[in-house]
Parts: sequence; C-alpha cells; structure tokens
Amino acid sequence: MTIYYQVGGPNHALGMEDFTEALQVSIEAFCKARGQSSPERVLAIPPDHTRMDSQAGPITRAAWQLLGDRLTDVMPALGTHEAMKEPELNKMFGDLPRDLIRVHRFRTDVDTLGYVDQEFVTQATEGIYTKPWPAQVNRIISQGGHDLILSIGQVVPHEVIGMANYTKNIFVGTGGNAGIDDSHYLSALYGCERVMGRCDNPLRRILNRGAEMFLTPFPILYVLTVVEATPDAGPVVRGIFIGDDHSVFFQAGELSAKVNCFRLDRAPEKLVVWMDPTKYKKTWVGNKAIYRTRMAVADGGTIVVVAPGVDRFGEHADGDALIRQHGYRTTQEILDRTRTDEALSKNLSIAAHLIHGSPDGRFEVEYCPGGLSKEEIEGVCFRYGDWQEAMQKYRIEGLRDGWHTSTDGQEFYFVRNPGLGLWMHRGHRHAFE
Repeated sequence: MTIYYQVGGPNHALGMEDFTEALQVSIEAFCKARGQSSPERVLAIPPDHTRMDSQAGPITRAAWQLLGDRLTDVMPALGTHEAMKEPELNKMFGDLPRDLIRVHRFRTDVDTLGYVDQEFVTQATEGIYTKPWPAQVNRIISQGGHDLILSIGQVVPHEVIGMANYTKNIFVGTGGNAGIDDSHYLSALYGCERVMGRCDNPLRRILNRGAEMFLTPFPILYVLTVVEATPDAGPVVRGIFIGDDHSVFFQAGELSAKVNCFRLDRAPEKLVVWMDPTKYKKTWVGNKAIYRTRMAVADGGTIVVVAPGVDRFGEHADGDALIRQHGYRTTQEILDRTRTDEALSKNLSIAAHLIHGSPDGRFEVEYCPGGLSKEEIEGVCFRYGDWQEAMQKYRIEGLRDGWHTSTDGQEFYFVRNPGLGLWMHRGHRHAFE
C-alpha cells in the first residue's frame, strides 16, 4: 500500500492535463502492485455538486476519457443528500454519459461489513462515545465486482471529520443511516471546534480503523485534491495525491492546512458569509457558513449568512421537520431533547447538525435566505435578515475576502466561499498553528 502520485504545493496550479497524467500513472502502478492487468470494470465515486470546487467533476471526466467504456459506473457520494438533478449533473460532469450515473440511497442500498469494536471507539473518543461503530458501504462497492474503484474528492477542513474525504467518502458518502448517524453524533459530542482542520481526531481514527478491517479486499484507489479559493482565479487545484493507504490522506491534509486554514489576528464583531445559490439550497449544507467561521467570530459577535438559494432546512422531509421542531439551540438543550424525543434519538445526524449549527450562546447568527420566511428562520433560533438588503449593505457583488466597511459604517470580515476553508482568530481556545 502506497502513494502512487503526488504533486502539489502552495503555488501549484493544476488542470486537466495533470489530472489525466496522475490517473494514468496511478492506475497502472496500482494494478501492477496488485498483480492485475488493466482494469475492465471501473467504478468512480466523486462527491456531489455541493462539493463542486473539489474538481472531482473534471477528474471524473478525465477518468472517462482515459478509460472509455471500462468506466462502467459513476456513483456520487451523496451521503444523506438528495440525488443530483440534470442541471447539477451538467454543471459538474458536463457531457459525461448519464447512463453511467448511479444514485446512492443511504437507507436501503447498503451492506454492513462489520463493526469497529466498542473498546476502540471508547478509546478514540476519550470515553465520550462507547458504542461499536457500523462500517457500511453501498452494495455497488461490496457486490459490484469492479476491478478498480476510484474514490475522488477534496481534502479540506470539515466540521465532522476534521479534514474531509479519504475514508469518509466511502463510509459516509456511500454509507448507511446507522453509520452516518453514529459518526456525526459522536463527533458532535466530542466538539466540532476540537476537530476542524485536524487530520488526526476521534472519528478519523475510527473510519481509518474500519478501512483497515473491512476495505482491504476492495480495489479502492483514493484520488485526493487540495483546492485553494483565490481572489482572482477562483478555486485553484494546489495538489493532487493518489494512493491506497493513510499516508496519502495525511500528505494532502498537510497541504490543505497551509492553503485552507486562515488565522486572523483579531476576531471580527461581524462576519459576513456569501453562499453560492447554485450549491447551497438548504441550511443542511448552507450552515457551512457557521461551521467554518465560528472559530473566528468574536464573543457576542454576529455571523451574517447571505444565502439567496436557501429555501429549506433539511435534505429530506423528515429531517426538515425535526430541524423546524427543535431549532439550532444550545448543545445542552439538543442533548436533552435527544434523550427525551424519540424521533430525534433515531435521527442522530440531525441532532449532530443542530449542535454544529448552534451559536451556543457565544455569538448570534443572522440568516438571510431567499426562500424561507422571517417566522421560519426565527422558529429555528436564528435572527432573520433580508438577503437583498444584505447584498447592498455589505456591497457583496465582487467583494474579496477580508476586512471591509458596510454602507452604515460597520467594520466586517467577508468570506465568499466557506466550503473551501476554515477561519479562526489566534486567540480562540482551539486555534492551532
């Protein structure tokens, strides 16, 4: 097990030619190492459109151009997200044949490969969570009979897993309800601010242990990008790392820490975040605006989320109803409700989502959605704002990341693409160097 390809650095800028070369070199080396000939049946597992900046779409197209009809299946790692619609497929994958696309259904289409034992989970979480963790994957992995599985995605700070992708793309992106629920909840109990931006954390140890125990029979090759949001060129791929063991993830994570983690010398009293309406349509994903900036905002400050595409809370009707019922209350209130409300106790990923999005009494959130009313936003314990007024007040059109002044003279810090980073101020109790 090894790294077959690694190119990257803070000043690199990689494109389609690099993707194709990286795939070709890595696939040949991977098959040779496993004593296999050229693969005849290949499955690609990219993320969905909400992680479009990963460049997984172009990389999947590069794999199709390289492999031709040997690429037999493409299954976006939806996790609990809705299936991609045609405009989203077109924007992410272009002319990739639609008959290759498979839909992951996290409630029905999974196999449980086994369990990471209770002792390991207890030790990894420092006793905070003491149940064995179910390692679940979509049946297309466990029963598909592929010669090669390309797990494609971006390593970037993440609220649940510290740094996104690698084994998460398999166990969460193609996982089942139980595994997703338990993974998100145990990480929320441990504390998102303790894990964000860190490669080594409790849930990562558990998922990597699950990979060691259950994924080794499957021919999985991890294709990991590191992408920086630049003010002029937009998202730029700074690195691509391809391999089949933990080291490939940690190499990518080291680069991500350099280009995706931003340390502010002082904490903004007001932090304004823009949410691209083509990617963010529910608070379920749109709350990245809160997760990724909560370690930066000052005590008593405000995060303003400008989200004209958001018109729902949850990905599915049952989750939407639970978010509306309970709201983004304090962590302790959500924990109490999880113990007393049967529906919430059976949907622990919802409970985790509420904890992650909670200001926890330390700051305020002003949400400016395009399709939710003042009553609906206030009903989930946020403050309501008008997105069009916010656009004008903060002059968001064309605004660059950094410090600015609003039309009424207020200083604020602006973040255009929260999905590509983690912002913290140096005085935050969990900030790191």
